[in-house]
Amino acid sequence: MALRVVGAGLGRTGTTSLKSALELLLDGRCYHMLDVFQREDDIAVWQAAVRGEPVDWDVLLRDYAATMDWPACTFWRELSAANPDAFVLLSTRESPEKWWASMEKTIVPVSKRPIPTDGSVMARQLAMMHELIRGRFTPEFDNPAAAMAAYARHNEDVRSSTPAGRLIEWAPGDGWSPICAALGLPEPDQPFPHENRSADYRANQGVADESAPEAGAQR
Repeated sequence: MALRVVGAGLGRTGTTSLKSALELLLDGRCYHMLDVFQREDDIAVWQAAVRGEPVDWDVLLRDYAATMDWPACTFWRELSAANPDAFVLLSTRESPEKWWASMEKTIVPVSKRPIPTDGSVMARQLAMMHELIRGRFTPEFDNPAAAMAAYARHNEDVRSSTPAGRLIEWAPGDGWSPICAALGLPEPDQPFPHENRSADYRANQGVADESAPEAGAQR
């Protein structure tokens, strides 16, 4: 199955909501970090990709119609080249500052956890996250200014490198319209999914809730 949509938006830009939306629209599965957690053999594949080793994307994603979130979003260029008929969906937040505010409540605390040395699936997942974010996004991930600059560079790279006819831009709150218009599909007669808000992520990952939840913030 060839991909119909390649997600280029970074985590914490509504990607879990988009996963549910695309699975409904495309009647197919959308690959997301959640899928990596369920397919432990994929961890080594993504680590190899970070090291620059060749990956057979058709084999890895043969059961999927779309990708979204990390780790696939940092390989959007390779996936787009391997699926030349796919749309590239760039999801963004209102500003780098809004994106980082969500990140530092969710993914950042998880990424700072020590990697266990027991060889467990959790240890391998954390190792992959460290390698992916620092190797494919920015080595200064702990520095807010550097991370926000990397976020802005990533988005601009997607915009400038993707042909206009293949690019879909979307932000939380845009709903079905931009995606359905690009795909030539009718808008579903149901609300757009709103999933994995910051408070939900913290609860699922055991991250201490040190401040009030972000209103309406989605992953």
